[in-house]
Amino acid sequence: MENRVCCLYRVSTDKQVDYDDKSRADIPMQRKACHRFCEERGWPIVLEFQEDGISGHKVRAENRDKVQIIKEYAKQKKFDILLVFLFDRIGRIADETPFVVEWFVKNGIRVWSTQEGEQRFDNHTDKLTNYIRFWQADGESEKTSIRTKTALGQLVEDGRFKGGTNPYGYDFVKSGQLNKRKHEW
Repeated sequence: MENRVCCLYRVSTDKQVDYDDKSRADIPMQRKACHRFCEERGWPIVLEFQEDGISGHKVRAENRDKVQIIKEYAKQKKFDILLVFLFDRIGRIADETPFVVEWFVKNGIRVWSTQEGEQRFDNHTDKLTNYIRFWQADGESEKTSIRTKTALGQLVEDGRFKGGTNPYGYDFVKSGQLNKRKHEW
């Protein structure tokens, strides 16, 4: 059995991407973990794909170019293992992502996470565990959205600037205070 690996890295916002001195985007934590994982097992990485600013909760797999390319390469048997840092990097849509993972397995591709191990479908319990994993990830995305909306609403209630461009007719007056990213607001 060959162990040629295709790695998929994904972050939901461009703010989570690091850029090198040539303005090339990178997701270093996920990449390093996947490379280390493969090195420990002697698995060669033959393909790597990165999705910058793609929500796994809002964008379905059929609309994600990299997932479609990976599926096409899977059909062509260009790799044997799809590796992600966490399974939610594949997606967070409860009624879709479990079936995306299962599609890979049914097409002879083993699906691994550096943190969660291999997702198998040997029995009914495996299928249920797979579904629960992505149902939980979907819920986490919904909770994050609620926290973000609430925090932004509170900023507005407190008379603070929540970001973006100034509304027409308003001037931006610096307050002397710094936000989390050390930008004055």
